[in-house]
Amino acid sequence: MELSGRKRKILAAVVELYIASGEPVGSRSVCDTLDFNVSSATVRNEMSELSRMGLLEQPHTSAGRVPSQRGYRVYIDTLMKRRPISKDEQRYLDSLILPAAYDPEKLMEGVARVLASMTKYAAVSTTPNGESGVIRAVQLVQTSRRTAMVILMTSAGMLKNRIFRCDFDLTPEILRVFFRLLNDKLAGVPVAEVTPAYLQSMAASLGEMAMMMSSVLEAVGEAVQESMRSQVCLNGEVNLLFYPDFGKDGLRRILDFLSRPAELCSLLEDQGSRLRVLIGRETRRPELQNSSVVISHYAVGGHEAGVIAIIGPTRMNYSKIISNMEYLSGTVGRMLTELMDQD
Repeated sequence: MELSGRKRKILAAVVELYIASGEPVGSRSVCDTLDFNVSSATVRNEMSELSRMGLLEQPHTSAGRVPSQRGYRVYIDTLMKRRPISKDEQRYLDSLILPAAYDPEKLMEGVARVLASMTKYAAVSTTPNGESGVIRAVQLVQTSRRTAMVILMTSAGMLKNRIFRCDFDLTPEILRVFFRLLNDKLAGVPVAEVTPAYLQSMAASLGEMAMMMSSVLEAVGEAVQESMRSQVCLNGEVNLLFYPDFGKDGLRRILDFLSRPAELCSLLEDQGSRLRVLIGRETRRPELQNSSVVISHYAVGGHEAGVIAIIGPTRMNYSKIISNMEYLSGTVGRMLTELMDQD
């Protein structure tokens, strides 16, 4: 779609005025923001043409115009001026998430909380997906006379634990043997390769120790499976109650969708580019037809590991939100990479 320079500026002005005020935009308001002289009648004609092109909509006969979902898409892709994040804002965001940088799950919970507070929308983050990682080490901690905890550490920065029980007393000597055998067999092995078949083969190689370690290996298998699943951290759903854009039925559908982590995770991770904005129908979710979803992927050790996202009305300050999310996702990736390197 080819737009003249004048139409591009008028469209950008309408989007930005509507984002700021929430009210339909009239031609006089647009004239006041343009950096060139033009009559209100000319702007009104251009806005009518933009409406015929499907980029603006007129809610009421005598009202001004508002952006259509298509108009938002053109604005974001070609007209929006990125708002850089200041050093002070960077330091402030760092101060909010740094206290949880020692634990991937707590860090991602903190990021969702910060995003929800900062944007006043619903915020989502996913913990690192461990499928591409390798097992760093396996630790054992005795919890009672016949029980102990397996702690699995992966290169994705994840720590997963499971309790196992034996039908014999666990002594420090037995735990040391278990520790040595587990790390000899598992340290450095890709997480995705530690399947039930792999563990069965490992048990067969242990000889008479296999019976003693059966409950340990079962606990390891459960910890491995959990480490490969991304956990969804959701915060700020209540923020959506304050936006009349959705209507009661629309809000109910959005909240119902947010309550289904598997579907939400699928929406967020099924995106190709590092940062993406999905507007309304682009989400392919009827529950989100009046919403926008801004998704930013973060990388750990050079590999994409998870996402952070916000969900809100289509009328949002995309420029500011995108800059903040890009900074947060980059910071999260660096923190998790440093944590991984320290393991």
